[in-house]
Amino acid sequence: MITEKGVWNRLRSRLLFTGPTLFAFLTVMIVPFFYGIYLTFTNWDGISTTHTLVGFKNYGAVFKDTEFWKSFGLTLKYVLFTVILINVIAFLLAYVLTKGLKGQSFFRAGFFLPNLVGGIVLGFIWQFIFNNVVVYLGQKAAIPLLSASWLSDPDKAFWSLVIVTVWQYAGYMMVIYVAGLMGVPNDILEAASIDGANGWTKMRKMILPLMVPSFIVCIFLSLQRGFMVYDVNVALTQGGPFKSTELVSMHVYEKAFLARDYGLGQAEAFVLFLLVAGITLLQVYFSKKMEVDA
Repeated sequence: MITEKGVWNRLRSRLLFTGPTLFAFLTVMIVPFFYGIYLTFTNWDGISTTHTLVGFKNYGAVFKDTEFWKSFGLTLKYVLFTVILINVIAFLLAYVLTKGLKGQSFFRAGFFLPNLVGGIVLGFIWQFIFNNVVVYLGQKAAIPLLSASWLSDPDKAFWSLVIVTVWQYAGYMMVIYVAGLMGVPNDILEAASIDGANGWTKMRKMILPLMVPSFIVCIFLSLQRGFMVYDVNVALTQGGPFKSTELVSMHVYEKAFLARDYGLGQAEAFVLFLLVAGITLLQVYFSKKMEVDA
């Protein structure tokens, strides 16, 4: 039996190693999260030292805020295109760069590099590219589609945001797919080749089913980053022109910090959290059903 002294020594050792991490997690994540939920029931403006409870008034206002749901709908469209394009391009890059291509390690590093650039810096870099480089080349080559800045067109600005996001994250997801492809057993593929299976059959019947865990991770990450994007949005388009690219995270920020309606902004943030959590949990649940064992 473990003596009382032994239990205390074991507890002390665990607290010594996990205590600082648990304290940081509680103070940085858990306490602010629940305090934020509390603020959704108040009329706090983000500045004053006092506030009063207003019950569920802020949640009622969320469902009446047409601008919030408009930005959420735009975000859904943005997430749909970015998730599909990021994962398709990342998988194709990973497939090509696991075939023994000469210098493939260099190419992997090159495609991964954009993910290391901060979103704000990335947004300003691409703002310069769209406003200057692309326009200059479009005018020189007499291409009407590229002769004017996409960032000044309400229809094209959205696609510029999609392009930058795909460029930023495709290389990151590629690394995950590379790990997944390298984990596919070679003996299964060799046996399939002996049985006469062609490349497409092996891809459809063997590689893709065995890659489901990688797809789950990559789709989850791209969903989460798509819904929560803010830095690229504010640096590249500032939500314009005419709020045509104002995604939901930017709307929540403006409601809380610019409009000084922190209670409503926090309520919108919490509703957004619930919606995103629900979507990602459904994605993981249905994706898990597609997993197969090697």
